[in-house]
Amino acid sequence: MADIPEILTNSRFYLELKLDGSQEPIDGYFMECQGFKRTQDVIEVAEVTPQQWGQAKAGLVVRTKIPGNVKTNNLVLRRGMTISMTMWKWFKAVEEGNWAKQRRDGSLVIYNQGAVETARFEFRRAWPSSYKITDLNASANEFEVEEMELAVEELIRLN
Repeated sequence: MADIPEILTNSRFYLELKLDGSQEPIDGYFMECQGFKRTQDVIEVAEVTPQQWGQAKAGLVVRTKIPGNVKTNNLVLRRGMTISMTMWKWFKAVEEGNWAKQRRDGSLVIYNQGAVETARFEFRRAWPSSYKITDLNASANEFEVEEMELAVEELIRLN
């Protein structure tokens, strides 16, 4: 019987993010990550060829699709809110006009059921574009969640 590749689950992952000046042992422990998408624009070119079709007296229109610009979506990261100010300080540094120096690289690692790294994606030159906490409710008992959206320039799958 041929080896069938394991289908990975979306609950066995680790997002690695290390920020400058952080005193935290882990900056990037997130419960949820969204937006890992890279797309390529499609450019459609129409040409009139001298080739005639049927009884036509004019040339044939040929349409060709070619690749255009590549784009990476923003990432949305969610985690349980802690007393750590690291993520907020990173957002604040960008807000104060220091965004070019605040761009960071990170990795998303997905594990198989045997806890072996099976897929790794790197995102490059990311910086926080929004910060949000979940709504509060005195009668609720859920965890408070911290959400940060990162503008990302590049997403690459390494394995």
